Amino acid sequence: MHRVLLVEDQPKLLRSLQRGLQEEGFEVLTAESGDAGFELAMSQSADVIVLDWMLPGRDGLQTLRDLRAAGCNRPILMLTARGALQDRVEGLNAGADDYLVKPFEFAELVARLHALVRRLSDGRRLVLRVDDLELDLLLRRVTRAGVELDLSRRELELLEYLVRHHDKIVTREMLAHEVWKEPTLLTNVIDVYVRMLRKKIERPGLKPLIHTIRGVGYVLGDAP
Repeated sequence: MHRVLLVEDQPKLLRSLQRGLQEEGFEVLTAESGDAGFELAMSQSADVIVLDWMLPGRDGLQTLRDLRAAGCNRPILMLTARGALQDRVEGLNAGADDYLVKPFEFAELVARLHALVRRLSDGRRLVLRVDDLELDLLLRRVTRAGVELDLSRRELELLEYLVRHHDKIVTREMLAHEVWKEPTLLTNVIDVYVRMLRKKIERPGLKPLIHTIRGVGYVLGDAP
């Protein structure tokens, strides 16, 4: 049974989601403030965290940042009425793994939680490798030829996707949909992140790993 920490300040919604998730087979911990959610997240072994943005006191965004700064690497889904693109980008860049805008269908929440749990399970048993590049998903640690690399959260997510699809062409549309969760994301944003990632993983004396397919996307691995 997977454990979910649900941080939501609306009691009616909190109890409704708690009952629904329990019926779906989850064990559910609850908190009604950012402070309480932070303490539970750091003291209890939740598999995934559902965190509302608009919380009293320490809001969800600050709670998210504090959790990541404290070393919490559990998947976190932001649950909020703030649906503007800028808000979604801010939440994801602060360390959220997924984002669900209110109002939402309960079935979609359950599906997203299952996807996050599957990803966590993969991280527990897999270290991904391509050539001399190694990506430890549980420790969120990347090394190239034995040298640890300092990647941002978005760069790590981008690299994970490229590694999982190594030696295959990954289009910008795939990255926008699967990594950014923004199908209409401008392609130049993706290109900027790929350039930043390439600068960090490419080293003098090491063969290039990220290759650009002009007008299409990218390949990580051997040159096409």
